[in-house]
Amino acid sequence: MLKPGLANSNLLPPPKLQSSGHVAAIKTVAAITVVLMALLLGLIVLLLIGFETGPVGFLMGLLSATIPVPLYVMLVLWVDRYESEPLWMLATAFFWGALIAVFFALILNTASGLIVAGLTRDASAGEAFSAGISAPIVEETAKAAILLVFFFLKKDEFDGVVDGIIYASMAGLGFAMTENIQYYGRAVLQGGGGGLTLVFIIRGMLAPFSHPLFTAMTGMGLGLARQSRNTLIKIISPVLGLGLAIFLHALWNGSAIVFGFLGFVLIYVLFMVPMFFVILAVIFVSLRREGRVVRDFLLPDFQRGLLTPEEYGRLCSVRGRMGASFQALSRGGLSHWRDSMRFNQAASELAFHRSRIARGIGADRTDVKTREEAYLRLMEDLISRLRTRHIAS
Repeated sequence: MLKPGLANSNLLPPPKLQSSGHVAAIKTVAAITVVLMALLLGLIVLLLIGFETGPVGFLMGLLSATIPVPLYVMLVLWVDRYESEPLWMLATAFFWGALIAVFFALILNTASGLIVAGLTRDASAGEAFSAGISAPIVEETAKAAILLVFFFLKKDEFDGVVDGIIYASMAGLGFAMTENIQYYGRAVLQGGGGGLTLVFIIRGMLAPFSHPLFTAMTGMGLGLARQSRNTLIKIISPVLGLGLAIFLHALWNGSAIVFGFLGFVLIYVLFMVPMFFVILAVIFVSLRREGRVVRDFLLPDFQRGLLTPEEYGRLCSVRGRMGASFQALSRGGLSHWRDSMRFNQAASELAFHRSRIARGIGADRTDVKTREEAYLRLMEDLISRLRTRHIAS
C-alpha cells in the first residue's frame, strides 16, 4: 500500500539516533511477538467465518471484500498531501482493524448477544442488543485503541487532524474488509450470487466508508487534542470524538434494526452523506493549516536562500506540490519525479519537526539537532539534483 503522490517511509526514513543493540533486540522480539499474535487472532476470526459460511461462501466473500480495498486505500491516502505517514504505521493501523479489533469485536459482541438472549429468552432481543448497543461501543473502542497507541507513543508522526483521520480510516478499512467477508459469505450461503450482488452494492458501493467515517470522529478528536494548547480541549476532544463515533455507529446499526431497509436509506441520506461532506470540509481546513505550518517554518530557509521563491511557493500549497510533481515526471521521468517527491517530503518533515518543537512536543536536544541537520542535508542534496536536471532539460 504505497501512498500516491508522496514518498513513503521506505524512500525517506526519519533520521534517528542509534539505539543500543540490547534495546533494538528487545524491540525486534516485541514486534515479532505482536505480529504473530495478530496473525493468530486473524486466523481464528477467518476460521470462525469459514465455519459459519462454508468454503464456497468464505472464498466468494474473501474475494469480494478484498478486491476493492486497494482503491479505497488509495483514496484515503491521497488526502495526505503534506507529510506522508510511515508505511509501517499505516499497515499497522489497517491490520489492527482487520485482525485484532475484529477478533475482540466478534468475541464480545457474540457474548453480549448470548447473555441478553439468555436473560430475556428472546434470540431477536440478543441480536438487536449485539448490533445496536454492543457493536458500536466495542468496535469503535477496539479500533480507537491503535490510535491511542500512536497518539501517545508516536508524537512525531501524529501531528494533527489529518493524521488522525488517515490512521482512523486505515483501521476502519481493515475492520470493514474482514467484516465484509462474513456478510458477503452469508449472502452467498443464503441467496447465492444474487444475494451477494445486493449486499455488495449496499456495503461495497453505497457505504464502503462507513467504518472509516465512524472511526474518523475519534481520529479528529485526537488530532485536535494534538494541535491545541488548551488543556480542556486536549482532554475533552478525544472523549467527544469517540462518543460521536459510537453514536453514529449506533444510529447506523439501529436504523436498520428498528425501521428496516427504509430506516437505513433515511439515515444514509440524512446523516451519513452530510457527515461525509463534513469530513471533507474538515480535511480541507486542516490541509490549509498544514500549508501554513510549512510556510511559517520553512520561511527561515527561504530567507537565507536555500529555497528559491518558486520552490518555496510550491512547497506551501497542495496545488503547487502536485504541479511540481507532474512537471518532474513529464520532463525528467520517474527518477526525477521520485526526487521531487522526496524533496516535498523532506521539506514537510522539517517544517513539522520545527512546529512540534515550538509547541513543546519533542525529544531531547541532541535528537532535535540531529533531525534538523539530517533534514537540511537531505534537502540540500535533493535541491542540487533537481536544479541540475531542470537546467539540463
